[in-house]
Amino acid sequence: MILADFSSLIEDLSKCRPVFHSEADFQLAFGWYIHEKVPNSQVRLEFKPFHSENMYLDIWLQDSETAIELKYYTRELEMEQNGEYFVLRNQAAYPPRRYDFIRDIQRLERLVRSFEPAKSGLTILLTNDPAYWSLPKQAWGNKVDAAFRIHEGIVLKGIMDWSDDVSYGTKKGREELIGLTGSYNLNWRDYSNLNEGKYGRFRYLVVEVSQMAVG
Repeated sequence: MILADFSSLIEDLSKCRPVFHSEADFQLAFGWYIHEKVPNSQVRLEFKPFHSENMYLDIWLQDSETAIELKYYTRELEMEQNGEYFVLRNQAAYPPRRYDFIRDIQRLERLVRSFEPAKSGLTILLTNDPAYWSLPKQAWGNKVDAAFRIHEGIVLKGIMDWSDDVSYGTKKGREELIGLTGSYNLNWRDYSNLNEGKYGRFRYLVVEVSQMAVG
């Protein structure tokens, strides 16, 4: 499967699941949707590619030899959808969450290089928070997480690290710099619009890691 195939699957999924309760709900729903729509997909959840390491993939597609990592970052939203009530939490800790998304890309690059069955990887971020996809209104080049910004039009590549002004609490557990072999243009797409005010619009970002990109 290629990136266009997965984008089509995501857009189809949005018609029946425009919103999710949690990241785990998103992971399960997307994995099950692939299982239903893609013959011989052989979906595995929480797959461990390296026996000696504590590394797990959200979704591993055995047949197409593709790994998928999913993120679901939310702002506070309460709503009812088709008789089901959703209460989304406010997760606006932007610097560490941006870092985690890019770290997933780094992990997939390593997987494609080192895990022989893996031909490609996708990291997908779904959010109802415009702060992730919107170009900042104020100067952001001197912010503590300037290297980890993921808004529309950004190109992720090379070495990325926190600024010298970052606090210990912000980067705790995320002290290591990130180095990417490939170059990734970030293009956000609409997922759903629930007409629920400022945070009722969901958009998603997909980054594909291929053997060619990390070769």
